[in-house]
Amino acid sequence: MMLNFDLLQQLSRAKILVVGDVMLDRYYYGDTQRISPEAPVPVVHVKRIEDRAGGAANVARNIAHLDGQVTLLGIVGEDAEGDSLQRLLAQEHIQSSLYRQAAQPTIAKMRVVSRHQQVVRLDMEQRFSPASAQHLAQVFAGLVAGFDWVVFSDYNKGSLAQISRMIQTAKAAGRRVLVDPKQADLSLYAGADVITPNVKEFLGAGGDMASEASMVASARALLEQAGIGAMLLTRSEQGMSYITAATHYHEPAQVLEVSDVTGAGDTVIASLAVMLAAGFDAEQAVALANLCAGIVVSKLGAATVSPEELAAKLNQYLNAQGDRYLAPFDAVLQHIGFAKQNGERIVFTNGCFDILHAGHVRYLNQAKALGDRLVVGLNSDASVRRLKGEARPINSLEDRAAVLAGLACVDWVVPFGDEFDEQDTPLRLIQQVCPDVLVKGGDYSIDTIVGADFVLAQGGEVKVLSFVAGKSTTGIINKARGEA
Repeated sequence: MMLNFDLLQQLSRAKILVVGDVMLDRYYYGDTQRISPEAPVPVVHVKRIEDRAGGAANVARNIAHLDGQVTLLGIVGEDAEGDSLQRLLAQEHIQSSLYRQAAQPTIAKMRVVSRHQQVVRLDMEQRFSPASAQHLAQVFAGLVAGFDWVVFSDYNKGSLAQISRMIQTAKAAGRRVLVDPKQADLSLYAGADVITPNVKEFLGAGGDMASEASMVASARALLEQAGIGAMLLTRSEQGMSYITAATHYHEPAQVLEVSDVTGAGDTVIASLAVMLAAGFDAEQAVALANLCAGIVVSKLGAATVSPEELAAKLNQYLNAQGDRYLAPFDAVLQHIGFAKQNGERIVFTNGCFDILHAGHVRYLNQAKALGDRLVVGLNSDASVRRLKGEARPINSLEDRAAVLAGLACVDWVVPFGDEFDEQDTPLRLIQQVCPDVLVKGGDYSIDTIVGADFVLAQGGEVKVLSFVAGKSTTGIINKARGEA
């Protein structure tokens, strides 16, 4: 996956208005030791009660935790649950414009959790009145101009009874619109740029999941009929598919232990909105939203993802794709940047590594132990010839890189010393990587190591490690030739 790393550091420029069905999620945590004598149900001894923002409020919370600028618009009751929800939003530094009315209570979902498992869920709700929805649409019209993107979170509780009108208001103001839909009639979302149904919602709207081809064809037909730009179809363990009239691509689900899928759809639309608003193209934004969803389902309850967690997961994902030996070099620098953002310590060393032997492996493992990630600068074939003679290298750059990249201790392999670099030193590469630790093997002193001055000036360290005695590429070659 090729990404613009600068954009990942600019998530805070996303200005998003979230509108929809706001809820309070209340969790009762306790232990279970026995079955009730009154009925065949577990008795949970409640030890802790925790309130969280749910529904559209959880979408806003996900955006805020990804550093996006977000304001929440929704309906709550004149009750203790509404008070709790407003306190939670304030604690999370989420701007809100909640319409408080006395006719219906704040929507609340009560979950009893014991030993990391939900025992039961109790829903306390009444559908909000048309008058409240009308008021929400009026408030929306006065707010929308202050945002670049609008996310509608529809849980079919009545807050978005005027959604068609609100979408048209947003589009007339030149704003981009994402919708997490609940209605089977997708024409209610006409004008939206992206909708994010799950499989059940897609089938309910008339989609066909009999095959991949029929899924794409039916999705395109639904988009055309409804006047919607694109669909991000979330497919649970099968990942997610992004479909427009002209394009279709699929992101497989991340392989993680699933603890709780609560709020996963909220995370998908929230992270998609943040990435698009930050400037990522649709394909990149979908890939990042998929990573966020993989993180959040591994947590208990309606969880969120931080930029640091996303950076860490992105590093794992990129390495799993076999990207430890990459061209162009910009891609490697991008991945190293992700590691640095996650607080990881970068170690750099370099060499020809023509025939990899036990001394090399020991040395590289020692180098890796000095930090979290190891970058190996590898002399190009031309550079090796200049240094070792016309008979070298024995193995080509591609073969040497492949062997190095196969070592568990090596994170990235980067060539240097092409024809234009006659000095055959890694100085320019060291300046680009800017490692925390520069490592060299052999009988060097720090003042003779290329790049040492630069690394020390940046606050880094320089280490000298010894090779295993009696182990060298030249010795192996001479022995093979019968010259030893």
